[in-house]
Amino acid sequence: MKDRDKRKVLFLCTGNSARSILAEYLLRSMDPRFETWSAGAEPTGKVHPAALRVLHEAHGIDASGARSKSWEAVKDVDFDVVITVCDHARDACPLVSTGPAIQAHWGSLDPAREGGGGARVEAAFRRVAAEIHQRLERFCALPFEDLEREELAQRIRDVGGD
Repeated sequence: MKDRDKRKVLFLCTGNSARSILAEYLLRSMDPRFETWSAGAEPTGKVHPAALRVLHEAHGIDASGARSKSWEAVKDVDFDVVITVCDHARDACPLVSTGPAIQAHWGSLDPAREGGGGARVEAAFRRVAAEIHQRLERFCALPFEDLEREELAQRIRDVGGD
């Protein structure tokens, strides 16, 4: 499939350091039909090291080029699908409430907020990555070409229980 035929997908969360990075890189590795981005409403400016480790160790993905950035850095891209992965980003980003993109919410707990040290944080990142991966498998299985826009939008929202 030619690049111009790819569907553009943006994953938004608050800090753009964990969940949205996981989703961006997982989808990028799973299906060449999609171009992926991630951004945050209030970016931390750095990607959580556990996100990079889990992507590498559990999924074989090199995400060393990932960076935490504001949604403003990607506001000029015409996205086909915008998916928020935390409740704050769902409410905080004007991009989510405007434009022609299909919008969905697939909330996940923030693994960066897990307390209790290294092993617990690592386990939280693995759980969230597995949850996102399962959702992305269902997303990739959707018959994009065969569905009308409204039905496709609902099916994408259903993936996250929205």
